[in-house]
Amino acid sequence: MENIQQAIEKNKLLKRFLESMGDGVFVLDPTGKIVAWNPAMEAITGYSSREIKGKSCRILKFSKCFGKDCPSGMHDCKILQTGKVIPTECVISHRNGHLLEVSKNARVIRDDSGQIMGVIETVTDLTELKNTRLKIEQAARRLGELNRLGGIIAKSEVMQNVFSFIKASAACETSIFIQGESGTGKELVAGAIHSIGERKDKPMITVNCSALSESLLESELFGHVKGAFTGAVRDRIGRFEQADQGTIFLDEIGEISPYIQIKLLRVLQEKEIERVGDSKKHKVNIRIITATNKDLKSRVDEGFFREDLYYRLKVFPIYLPPLRNRREDIPLLVDHFIKLNNKISGQTVTGMAEPARKVFMKYSWPGNIRELANAIEHAFVLCSDNQIDLKDLPLEISGQNTTYAAPLPRYPKPASPRKKQRESLDRDSLLTILTESGWNKAEAARRSGFSRAAIWKYMKKWNIPMQSE
Repeated sequence: MENIQQAIEKNKLLKRFLESMGDGVFVLDPTGKIVAWNPAMEAITGYSSREIKGKSCRILKFSKCFGKDCPSGMHDCKILQTGKVIPTECVISHRNGHLLEVSKNARVIRDDSGQIMGVIETVTDLTELKNTRLKIEQAARRLGELNRLGGIIAKSEVMQNVFSFIKASAACETSIFIQGESGTGKELVAGAIHSIGERKDKPMITVNCSALSESLLESELFGHVKGAFTGAVRDRIGRFEQADQGTIFLDEIGEISPYIQIKLLRVLQEKEIERVGDSKKHKVNIRIITATNKDLKSRVDEGFFREDLYYRLKVFPIYLPPLRNRREDIPLLVDHFIKLNNKISGQTVTGMAEPARKVFMKYSWPGNIRELANAIEHAFVLCSDNQIDLKDLPLEISGQNTTYAAPLPRYPKPASPRKKQRESLDRDSLLTILTESGWNKAEAARRSGFSRAAIWKYMKKWNIPMQSE
């Protein structure tokens, strides 16, 4: 009877097939001796075909075939009785002595008469797969810790999809593009990606691209050398170099000028920067995350944004839904911001009354999570009970034209720079400031030198409506 080694040697097509396989394949004769060993097995185990042939498969020290260590010989191996080994994850020994995690699969080979000629086994190296699994598990664990700390709060299905994208993007190094309306938490997402990725121990640098002019933004991003422009009295490294080995988050990326777009494209392509006024190139190893609240594709179509840069940045897009599309997350967010404001103010607000809760659930939230957070802060200023009621909410949310007549609470004495302003502020002065500020309480606070909470309380004291009548 022809043995299995002779059968393989005679079949050239079979030999080519074994040699071309990406997975490791080897063949045993009925005594357990190796008679064929493909190149993939050489790569996985370190044993060459010449040195392994004729040896027992026990040389690989498979950790489990049938739920136990490799048997002492072929006569103890159940493969001859069962006819197969289902795909099993196990450990084998490399030629150099270290252990490898693999998936093993085996089948007996029979001739036309049904006699066993040998066994063919396939081996898949699981090292990369295990590493990837570990990274995903670690990323998921770190993301869970981040959520418990209040970084990202959501249970809605649409946000669970966002979480999946965050986990996936954290395990890779590609450019991330975050798109969403103002107040949806784009910077939080960028921070989450960085904090659960491999660069988590390196710096994360944030730059708001809409806050600076072209020349200032260029210097901020790329740095400058002494004498590059008036006022450049010394060399200064830019944000790209500060973020080296870490992450840079460029918020409002749609606002950068064509000149900065060209320079950013060079950073993405060449991984190097030039400081303003310098011809020397500096290598940087950074991960770039960008964000915008605009439709960047429309800006490309209108000629305001480079198409090549757009596709360079938009390798892995993450879309953040507005709060109105994830209303089931509102109670979680309300609870979070109530706890946060309790901690800051020392109050003991326990929750939100049903009328206020219904209003919160129906409101469209054009300012998204940022507006919700501000609404809770506003309510804390006015709330005199242990629950936030409808009367405590901003008028644009509650829809009520409530007139406030409660007495002004006592304030601690202000610091000396604001003392004069506080003493001179009266109802008419406050009305003038509010009119000049377009009834924007934050702007009125800045102009008067008082806190926004103080402005609200003075308005309440003097029966000033929360918006212009």
